Amino acid sequence: MFDFEHFCLYDFEHNVYGFEQWQNKTGNIHVAKLEGAILIVDDDEDILVAGKLLLKRHYGTIITCNNPDKIPQLMADQTFDAILLDMNFGPGESSGDQGFYWLSRILELDPQAVVVMITAHGGVNVAVEAMKKGATDFVAKPWQNEKLVATLSASVKLRQSRSEAEQLKTENRTLAQVTNAQKQSIIGTSKGIKDVLSFIDRSAPTDANVLILGENGTGKELVARELHLKSNRAERVFMSVDLGAIPETLFESELFGHKKGAFTDARDNRVGRLQAATGGTLFLDEIGNLPLHLQAKLLTVLEQRTVVPVGSDKAIPFDVRVIAATNVSAEKLRDESVFRQDLLFRLNTVEILVPPLRERRDDIPPIAEYYASFYCRKYNQSLKPFAPETLEAISAADWPGNVRALRHAIERAVILSQGNTLTVADFHISEEGTTTNDKSIAVTAAPQGTSANNLVTEGLNLERLECNAITQALKKHRYNISHAAKELGITRAALYRRMEKHGL
Repeated sequence: MFDFEHFCLYDFEHNVYGFEQWQNKTGNIHVAKLEGAILIVDDDEDILVAGKLLLKRHYGTIITCNNPDKIPQLMADQTFDAILLDMNFGPGESSGDQGFYWLSRILELDPQAVVVMITAHGGVNVAVEAMKKGATDFVAKPWQNEKLVATLSASVKLRQSRSEAEQLKTENRTLAQVTNAQKQSIIGTSKGIKDVLSFIDRSAPTDANVLILGENGTGKELVARELHLKSNRAERVFMSVDLGAIPETLFESELFGHKKGAFTDARDNRVGRLQAATGGTLFLDEIGNLPLHLQAKLLTVLEQRTVVPVGSDKAIPFDVRVIAATNVSAEKLRDESVFRQDLLFRLNTVEILVPPLRERRDDIPPIAEYYASFYCRKYNQSLKPFAPETLEAISAADWPGNVRALRHAIERAVILSQGNTLTVADFHISEEGTTTNDKSIAVTAAPQGTSANNLVTEGLNLERLECNAITQALKKHRYNISHAAKELGITRAALYRRMEKHGL
């Protein structure tokens, strides 16, 4: 007969106490009762009673079962944080085959299940074999109360960790699906766009690094996202990093991460973008604006495939596919004084050139119609078609800001148009074939002999002066955002905000 005294302790009136109460009587530290559900499966009723009496002081729910055939139904009714499973059922059984069978069934029903095997002292080798088959741990009977409680405590924590990890994986998959969803497709049937799509189809299934070249506003990020969505990493994260918007002093912290206390504002550990994107795709936008000394650091990291967070001396491996983009021309990139050639070789395994709108004018009408429909829905307006002469006019315009400039012009036209169709007048297209902004006023130097006081008062309106300055800077640098922002003395992000503000 099973020795009950190994499992339960009695006071002088023979009331049953669990391990927690015994600790209180002997002056040891009090152990708080934990939430959790434990299933005990054994054909010995004494073991079931003793286990329940002991564990109910520590966990919220204790369920006992003397027939393993009931395990599937019990698991269907409730999720258990840990399962105590006997190795043998029935008199004379000692092989452990029944325990192996039910262990495999439990793990089939719930791959995250945490199973602790119960075995006799002579069956330790069998229990070790069970751990190789997926059991978390084992306890030998008659057990020691302290050891059983400690073993189950560790097992429950393991189950919680597995559940949290699985939940995080599910959340990450959901977030990846949402963030990776292509909000806009690549529109166009011109030869230039067909070539781009052909490059995407051929290179996307590989892990080859891709360098995307093209003027500002041509849709380089759309190409990068399309590459990701057609790759084997499509279910993982697509992370975009605008290198032109990251200050040099924060470059390493942003890309490589940092440890708490590494510098003044490092109040917590931070995972870098390379590590956060592991398993997915990292899109490095405006890489042509990266200074040479930072190019060297990026090259080292990409070659070694490890990062060392700022303030740490431990290298952390990462697995990302790198897609880079720049508005710098291919000829300029091959200038050693502008861009490191060893980094260029690392990035442009496949090189994709996205043509500007002026080289694919046939694509302008479908792009314009797409955005007109989009903004009419956005602003709750009925669909406004283009007048035939309007499509001809906007197709003939140069659009130095490419698709981005065309999109902003259409948004402004949809908002300000007073008719049922979008006319040429709604776009303010100049005789030179470029677009203008009706809110901007050209400010030129006053002729000799003319005082500043003679300037038109309206020309000194701050909003209009700001709009005009931005327009002139963009035109001067052919809508190169980085160069225009530098001349204006503001950041790229600030320039984008002001462009949105003025509808540029």
